[in-house]
Amino acid sequence: MAVKQTYDTIMSELKQRKFKPIYILMGDEPYYIDKVSDYIENNVMPVEERDFNQTVVYGIDTNAQQVVDMAKRYPMMAEYQVVIVKEAQNIKNWDRLDKYLEKPLMTTILVICYKNGALDARKKYMTKAASIGVVFKSEKLRDNQLPAFIEAYAREKGASIDNKAKQMIADFIGSDLSRITSEIDKVLVSMKGTTSITPDIVEKGIGISKDYNLFELRDAIVSKDVLKANRIVKYLDNNPKVASIYAFLPGIFSFFQNLMVAHYTDRTERGVMTALGYKSEWAVKDYMRAMKVYSPSKTMDIIHQIRVTDTKSKGIDNPNTSPGDLMRELVYFILH
Repeated sequence: MAVKQTYDTIMSELKQRKFKPIYILMGDEPYYIDKVSDYIENNVMPVEERDFNQTVVYGIDTNAQQVVDMAKRYPMMAEYQVVIVKEAQNIKNWDRLDKYLEKPLMTTILVICYKNGALDARKKYMTKAASIGVVFKSEKLRDNQLPAFIEAYAREKGASIDNKAKQMIADFIGSDLSRITSEIDKVLVSMKGTTSITPDIVEKGIGISKDYNLFELRDAIVSKDVLKANRIVKYLDNNPKVASIYAFLPGIFSFFQNLMVAHYTDRTERGVMTALGYKSEWAVKDYMRAMKVYSPSKTMDIIHQIRVTDTKSKGIDNPNTSPGDLMRELVYFILH
């Protein structure tokens, strides 16, 4: 049985120059697909060998049979030839790989980048590819995985990041990993004399207010601080580029959905961490506090009201209530 491939194991083998004859990289998260294919494109062979031995094509400009024909070529005065197919989701009839994969050229590294979906795992060529090469499904990270990703990326770049700062970035940007890394890179370039990313640095570098953001709104809701919550909602309403109702609702919904799960664990920090998939006690501190002020029945009522607000925000059963008023009504319901 083929071992399930992860991004880390794939990159580890590539850095050890343990290459496979085929890499099928697919899924809804383009970040990891691009990272793997870019590494292969830039590191398998020296620059002077690439003109004759490295081919990059796009799915809209080619077909499966042409890809197979490219893969069958032998390298010219080099150890390998590399064939990278980008936007491979535009190609139909990948069954043409069946015969090639029965006896692939071990001097060819064929990379298929299939984004926003996945090839049919039941196909013969997929079974064969998994047995002799790499089949990797790149999946979107869940909200609770984003802070750890942000921390790991900052560490990879030689920096540390404050807990609040990484949550601010996660709340503001969401699960777009390419944008997250781009924003962190910009912040790091602007930093002088320090390697620690703080909320102040995030505010200056990315434009997220350290005082008026979804992180602070969640804190106000957990603390039942009515004044602070309403100040933040007013700020968000006046600054829709910071966080509109369409960014506000998913974050609040996710929090109370997780809180309902937390209510039905053993209610210890360790139990809540395990149930919600978090890796640090800091990440669940708000849930530990919220369980003391929001009962399971109130939590369920809030979840229902968030759904009602979401429906109204899309114009359903809502003739004229503004997004700002919808946010204020929801926060009032939550806090009272």
